[in-house]
Amino acid sequence: MRRRTKRIFKANNDWQRVEVLKRNREKRHRYRQFFVEGVKSINYALEYNWPIRWFVYTREKPLSAWAEGVLANSRAELHLELSGQLMAALSEKEEETSELIAVVDMVERDLSTIEIKDDLLIAVFDRPSSHGNLGALIRSCEALKVDALIITGHAVDLYDPKTIRASMGTFFAVPTFRLPSHRELSPWLEQARRKLPAFQVVGSTAKADLLVDAADFTKPTAILIGNETYGLSNNYKALCDTLVRIPMYGEITSFNVSCAASIILYEVDRQRRKINIDSI
Repeated sequence: MRRRTKRIFKANNDWQRVEVLKRNREKRHRYRQFFVEGVKSINYALEYNWPIRWFVYTREKPLSAWAEGVLANSRAELHLELSGQLMAALSEKEEETSELIAVVDMVERDLSTIEIKDDLLIAVFDRPSSHGNLGALIRSCEALKVDALIITGHAVDLYDPKTIRASMGTFFAVPTFRLPSHRELSPWLEQARRKLPAFQVVGSTAKADLLVDAADFTKPTAILIGNETYGLSNNYKALCDTLVRIPMYGEITSFNVSCAASIILYEVDRQRRKINIDSI
C-alpha cells in the first residue's frame, strides 16, 4: 500500500471524519474505526499489530524522536498533517496537544478463537456503565494473564477514547468480545465444560457465603462480574457453579466493580502461582 500525506489547514471532511470518531459512538461503529491518542496506546496498538489507517499530527512544532520513528515506519494508508490549531481541537489532552493521533480499524472477533486450555481464565463483565471501570478492568486483565474479556448487555462503548485511555493502552493487548446478553455466552460456556470437565463458572456477589480465598481457582475458570449498580443478574447467577464474595469490614456495602474484579483475579493468580511453586 502506498502511503499518502495530506496537508490540511481547515476543518474539511478528513478532519471531520477524525473528529466524529472521537465523539460519536454510532459513527465509530458505522465506519468500523476508532480514535486513539497517547504514546502508550499507540505503542500497544503497534506492538499488537492493530490495523492503523491514519496517523494525524502537526509540523508546527518539532516532533519527538518517538513520533518521527512511528511515522517513518508507518504502514498507515494516510498521514494527515494538520495546522496546530486543528490538531489542538482534536486532542483530548488539556495541557499539551498530543503529538500523534491514530485512526484504527476495529477487529472482528469470535468466541471460537479463544483457546480452551487447562489454565484458561476468562473474565465476563455484564453491562458495564463506566468507561473508567471498563478500562481499569482491561488493565487488570492484561496484568493478571486473563485470556479474554467478554462484555455483555447494554454497555459503554468499548471503543470510546475514554475506555482506551482508562486502559492505558492495554485495550490492544487483551482479546475482548462483545455479546448482546448471557444467551449468546451460555453455549460457549457449555462447550468449555464439555472440553474441560474441571471448567468452572464463578460469580462475584457481596451476598455469597463463600469467601473468595476459599474457592479453588486452580481449575480453568470464568469469572462473572455484574453491573456497577445492580450487581450480578439472576440469569448469570443461574450459570454459575460457585458464588464468592470479598470480605469487607467497614460500613460500605460493596467495592468498586473494577477493584473487586482485580482482587478476584489476583486471588486466581496467587493460587496458581502457589501450585506451581509447590510442584517444583
